[in-house]
Amino acid sequence: MRIDVNLASQPYEDARAFWMRWGSGVALLAILSAALLVETTMGLIYAHQDERMSDQAKAEISKRDQEWARAEAFLNQPQNRDIRDRSQFLNALIERKAFSWTQVFADLERIMPARLHVVSIHPELTEEEQLQIKLTVAGESRERALDLVRRMEESPRFRQPVINSENAQTNSQTPGDNVEFNISALYVPAALIPEK
Repeated sequence: MRIDVNLASQPYEDARAFWMRWGSGVALLAILSAALLVETTMGLIYAHQDERMSDQAKAEISKRDQEWARAEAFLNQPQNRDIRDRSQFLNALIERKAFSWTQVFADLERIMPARLHVVSIHPELTEEEQLQIKLTVAGESRERALDLVRRMEESPRFRQPVINSENAQTNSQTPGDNVEFNISALYVPAALIPEK
């Protein structure tokens, strides 16, 4: 067995290998630290911009709320109540007039699957003043009603269609009407759809 012993007073150290090994690691850590510092700084800048935009939006909302409160107070004055009531009445009439039976049936005709037909249709205003249509459709299978709901979802005129109930028809007066479905959906009149 051979043992190498260095008897020199200052042993030889390979400084180049040390710096090649450790220097590249230190340089990599320095680059990574610089990248993290840049990312943190950019995040702080963006957060400050977002906070400033949020403050502007809050100020705008507060300004609109004050305008709304002044307008509401003006309309609630005794001499202006008649005008307020008349305008609310006229706005309600305009909303009801936006519903067109002809347009609804044309829209339904475009999306209605084969061997499925409308039994009844009932429009009503929701608490949020949106027009909701309640349909009763009948057909030969459940898949037809699911296809109708899918087509209603893709249509720009109908929003949030839902099958509320499903009834099997044992002795239907119309042949082929094996199942009856109650479907509700919000209806968007053509005047309220933005043009492309």
